[in-house]
Amino acid sequence: MLRIPKIISVVGARPQFIKAALVSKRLRQLGVREILIHTGQHYDFEMSEIFFQELGIPKPDHFLGIGGLSHGKMTGRMIEKLEEVFGYEKPKLVVVYGDTNSTLAGALAAVKLHIPVAHVEAGMRSFRFDMPEEINRVLTDRISTLLFCSTRNAFENLKREGFPFAISKSQKQRIYITGDVMKDTLLLFKKFAKKPEFDIPQRYAIATIHREENTDNAQKLRNIFSALDEISRKIPVVVAIHPRTQKKIKEFNINLKRVILIPPVSYLEMIYLVSNSEIVMTDSGGLQKEAFLLSKKCITLRDETEWVELVQGGYNLLAGANKSRIIRSFEKMMSSKISFRSKLYGDGKAHQKIADIVIRYVSG
Repeated sequence: MLRIPKIISVVGARPQFIKAALVSKRLRQLGVREILIHTGQHYDFEMSEIFFQELGIPKPDHFLGIGGLSHGKMTGRMIEKLEEVFGYEKPKLVVVYGDTNSTLAGALAAVKLHIPVAHVEAGMRSFRFDMPEEINRVLTDRISTLLFCSTRNAFENLKREGFPFAISKSQKQRIYITGDVMKDTLLLFKKFAKKPEFDIPQRYAIATIHREENTDNAQKLRNIFSALDEISRKIPVVVAIHPRTQKKIKEFNINLKRVILIPPVSYLEMIYLVSNSEIVMTDSGGLQKEAFLLSKKCITLRDETEWVELVQGGYNLLAGANKSRIIRSFEKMMSSKISFRSKLYGDGKAHQKIADIVIRYVSG
C-alpha cells in the first residue's frame, strides 16, 4: 500500500499566509498530505481569517490561539502546543515561513522531536540583533534542513556564515535559490485587487507602521507620525493602522492632525491601495517587495532592510524614524524617475520549485 507523505506547515502572521498560499496549493496538488497549523499570532479577523478566504488557503487543521503575549511567553507556549501536535501527527517534515515567533517556535519544536525543517525565505539578514525578527531568522536557519532563499543576496549571506552545516553524521543542510513566493502570489492575485469600502482620496500615499522597534518607542512613533503629518500638506497620507500601532498612539498620546487612519485591510485591498498610490512608506518587509512588484517607489521607516537589492537599485530609500530624513526621502523619491524593469525575486515559479524539492525530500 502506497503511503502518502505527510508534512506540517506552520503559519501565524499576514506575510506567512501570503507566502504559504501557493506552496500549500502545489503540495496538495502533488499528493502530499499537508497539515496546516495556525498559531494565532495574528488573531484579528482583518489580520488573519480574511487572508485565508481571499487566498484560498485551506482551513487550518489546528488553530492554537496564541497571540498578544510577550515574545518569550508567546514563543514558549507555541513550542509547547506545537510539540504536542507534531507528536500526534508525526510528519516527515515541518515547513516554516519568514521570521516571526511562529517561525522559530515551529522550527524548535520540530528539531527537538528530530523532525526535519524547511525554512522558506532563508538567509535574510538585517544584521540587527536587537530586532526579534533577526534572532528568529538566524536561529531558524541554523536548525533547518532545507533552506529556500528568495534572492542571491540571501544565499550569499548563508555562505558567509559558514552554511551549509552538518545536520547529522551523514547529511548536510541543503540550500536552494528559488525566488520569492510573495512574487508568485502577487502575480496571480493582483488582477483581483479590490477597492476598500471606505473613502480614499483620488491621489494619496499609503503607509503602514507595525514593527516593535517603532511602535514601542514613543519618540520614534511621534517622529514618524509628525513626518507623515507634514507630508500630508502635500499629498494625503493614508495609514492602514495595525492594532498594536493604534494602541500605542493612544498610550503615547500622539496627536494626529492630517493623516488618514483606516482599519487593517485584506490582501486584495492592500494590493489595490498600493497599486493606486503615489508612493509607499512602511516598516514592513513584505510591503517593500510588494511596492517594487507593483512598480511603486518606497520609503522604508527603518535604518536597514533585509531587501538590500531594493535600496541598491534605487527603488527604496531608508529613512529610519527621523522626521527630517523621512521628509527629505519623500521629496527625493517624488521628484525621481525610476524604471521598474529589473527582474528581481525570481520568475514567478518559486512555489513550484519549493514544493517539488519538498516532495523529493519526503519521498526519498
